[in-house]
Order: sequence, then C-alpha cells, then structure tokens
Amino acid sequence: MKSAVENLTPTRVKLTVEVPAADLKPRLDAAYKSIGANVQIPGFRKGKVPARIIDQRFGRGAVVQEAINDALPEYYTQAVQEHELRPLGQPEVNLTSLPLEDGQDFVFEAELDIIPAFELPDFSDIEVTVDAAQASEEDVQARLDNLRERFGTLKTIKRKAKTGDHTTIDLSAKIGDEEIDSVTGVSYVIGSGTMLEGLDKALRGTKAGDTVEFTSPLAGGDRAGQDADVTVTVQTVKERELPELDDDFAQLASQFDTMAELEADLRKQAEQGARFEQGISARDKVLDAMLERVDIPVPESLVEAEVHRHLEGENRLEDDVHRAEVTESTTKAMRTQFLLDALVERDEVQVDQGELIEYIMMTAQQYGMNPQEFAQQIDQGGQVQSMVAEVGRRKALASVLEAATVVDDEGKVIDLNEIDPDAEDDDEDLETVEDLGAEDDAQVAETDDAASEQDADAKA
Repeated sequence: MKSAVENLTPTRVKLTVEVPAADLKPRLDAAYKSIGANVQIPGFRKGKVPARIIDQRFGRGAVVQEAINDALPEYYTQAVQEHELRPLGQPEVNLTSLPLEDGQDFVFEAELDIIPAFELPDFSDIEVTVDAAQASEEDVQARLDNLRERFGTLKTIKRKAKTGDHTTIDLSAKIGDEEIDSVTGVSYVIGSGTMLEGLDKALRGTKAGDTVEFTSPLAGGDRAGQDADVTVTVQTVKERELPELDDDFAQLASQFDTMAELEADLRKQAEQGARFEQGISARDKVLDAMLERVDIPVPESLVEAEVHRHLEGENRLEDDVHRAEVTESTTKAMRTQFLLDALVERDEVQVDQGELIEYIMMTAQQYGMNPQEFAQQIDQGGQVQSMVAEVGRRKALASVLEAATVVDDEGKVIDLNEIDPDAEDDDEDLETVEDLGAEDDAQVAETDDAASEQDADAKA
C-alpha cells in the first residue's frame, strides 16, 4: 500500500491511498467466500459457488463493495499512522479507482480535519495582574442574608401576593383546544423567572383560590416558541418569615454561641471567597496570556458542527448574535484543548489512579450523583480516557500557574497555594491550585467529547 498526504489548510489534509491489486486480492477472495456462503444457487452447494458465477448473478461491483467496506477502515488507519496524523472528526472519503477487473488497483482519497502542529513557547515568564482580594461589607451581609433565608419559615398570608412570595399553583397550557401541558401542586417563587414568561406578572396581586389567564410562548418541547393560552390557579400564598439576628440564631445556624462570632466567621469566609475569585481570575488571565503567545488554528468545519449542535439544542439556530458568541467560545475552548494537550505531551504529564478517582468524585458531586454510580456510567460510556485527558490538562495548566507571577493591583505578589479550599462553605465551588488549572471544564470537555465522538465515527 502506498499513501501520500497533501496539506489543504493548517487543519485539513487530503490522503491519497493506493492499494495494489495483489494486496486487495485476499479481501476480494474473502468477499466471494462470504457471498457464496449466504446465497443458494441451483447446482452448487452453499459456500462452493465459483467466483465467475457470483459475478454473473450479482455483479463484480457487489463483491468489490463488500471487500472495500471490510478493508477501507484498516487502510485508512494505516495511512493515518504512517503520516503521524491526529484526525479530528469523520473523514470525507472519495473512491477514485475501483478494481472492477482483475489486476486493477484500488485508489481512494480521504479529506480529514487534524490537530494542527504548532510550537510551544516558554511560559515561565508569564506575569498577570488581578484585582486585590477584598471582602466588602456587602459580601458579608449577603452571606448572612442567605443563611437567614435558609432558616426562615413559610407563613400563610392573606394579603395580595408580591415578588418574593412562595406560591403553590396548578398550571395548564393550551394551543387552541389542544392541551400542551399541565401540572398541579407546583411550588413557585414569584419573581424567580424560572417558568413561563409572564407568570410573575400574572401572579402578582393574586390570593389563594384566584385563577388567572395569560398568553405566553412555550419554553420547551415540540411547540417551543409558540404562543399558548395559560391558566393558573393559585392554591396557596406564603411569605418567608426570617429569624431575628441574635445569639439564639447564631446557635441555631452555626457552631457559634454569639452573633459576633458568627459574623466574624462569615467575614473570614467572604475573604476566602474573594481570594478564590482572585485565583480564578489569575487562572483565566494566565491562560489568555498563553493563548496569545501561540498561533493555534482550529478546524472550521468542526467548530461549525459544534456550534450548530449547541444552537439546535437551544432552538436558537436563527439567532446570529448568539451564534457569534457560541462560535467565539467554542473556538477558544478548542484552542485551549489543543494547547493543554500539547503541554501534556511535551511535559510528559502522567495521571495516576488516585488523581483520576479524586476528579471523578469531584465531578460526581458537581452533578449531584453518587460517585460509584457516576464512575460506572463513564466506564460503560467509554469516557474514562476522556476523564484521564482532562485531569492531564488540569495538571499541565497547574504547572504553568505555579511558575507564573501573579500580582494584585496594589503590587502584592499572590501565592495561589495559599488558597484553602477547606475554609469555605460546602456550597462554594473552591478548588486547590491544581484544580484552578482547568479553563471552563464543562466547555472544554464538551468540545473534547464532540471531537471524540466524530473521531470514533471515522474509525468505525
């Protein structure tokens, strides 16, 4: 087999593969045998039908097609490996010469997107400036208000409902005489904006037992975007009664005996949260600085496919403004993945079992899943290697972060290792310096999964 590669763009190549007749003959013989074993021709036993009879009855083309279907993936993979290409997505294959006669060679072309080649510069001298980590009184008050809300109680009211009140409602939506959806006994906080457009306005001023009607575009389903007639019946209206901020509340809501101690702890949490946000800002700025130093082209077709998939899932294919935003973020995510993967390869970053388990447990927690069940799902879905790759990227970026110089706008040098993830509430998304080494994990992983799925299709 002979193969040649032609660079069409920095991210796309054309492979030309020539398979000599002698190399293809065993495949053709196997195809004749397979067809002969599955057909019944009078005068011949199954599996003993001569090749010339099969050609007469079914045509040489049917045999060639079966042989090529069996051989093409192997020839393609062999050519990719020979030229050390790293394919992305499914190739476009063109069969340019078929062996319809004995002694003819088989020739095909394959155009495919590839991971581009680029040089990695030295990143050790990167310096970024971030805002000083300051916890304002507003931050402390917001944490206190959230804690107070958690320990508030709902109290039935007789006045008219207003923003912030908790309601229990029955809701139905119709288009014409067709009922599209209906629910009963649903809890809804007025002003949250988490259900239908116009619901908040309709509920303001109502009381228990009231029924209101309004028109609203449906948010999901097959009829998403179409206007529906919505009927809402209010079952109950309640307001959250907040506890007094005194020592009794401190003892109820925390391990502290006094409000002074609780407020001091909340201030400490706010300061730690500010330092964590400072670390996130440093991570993002370091990554941006890295991307600015490297010219990394991306496959336009792969970006377009991912953007289309994203917009189609949101039913926003005609939203040009959002398309531009998604295209920009997808392009950056792809460049980030290529950059971090190159760092992993250059620095020979290794991922041990403990690091993988830790990442799986953290990810399972983010999804609100049992770690063992989550691990089983990613194993069954063939996503373990994707997880390993993501941990490797995090470690690679973490090494650059550790070498970078980070100062705040007051000139103070920031040590990211001083961020203590245990000093924050469980509700906060705090990470160690190594955890800070991931740029928008969800987006990068999503791009990685899309590329992996298309790569798998290409090899199938």
